[in-house]
Amino acid sequence: MVDMGSFNQEIQRIQAEQIGQGIGQVQGDRKVSQQLFKDEFLKKLGLDGESDTLKFSNHAITRLQKRNIDISKTQLERINQAFDKVAQKGAKESLILLDELAFVVSVTNKTVMTAMDQQSMKDQVITNIDSAVIG
Repeated sequence: MVDMGSFNQEIQRIQAEQIGQGIGQVQGDRKVSQQLFKDEFLKKLGLDGESDTLKFSNHAITRLQKRNIDISKTQLERINQAFDKVAQKGAKESLILLDELAFVVSVTNKTVMTAMDQQSMKDQVITNIDSAVIG
């Protein structure tokens, strides 16, 4: 399981270094900064270089970080298995419910679009999905 406390500290250190180098001050550089953040996030999960796994959108990464959601490798494997099931059924956008977490995934882009914990799911309406997996 990823320790989000140390992960967040490492991300803050990286972002501070980037700001010191002038990265993130203009729109084009902001994209570089976001990519570096994504790369570091995936590296911490042990997923760097694995093209057959789900990608996490910037929005999903922000939600995971702000909501202090920890995803273990086992959970990530289960998310991938659920994704494979909906992909085989021809789904395009799906809701994956796993333990006390929810993920909206784009099957077309093989991307986790957002992530929610149980507290964040209260009073929420999830739209634009054509399938759901309860795992």
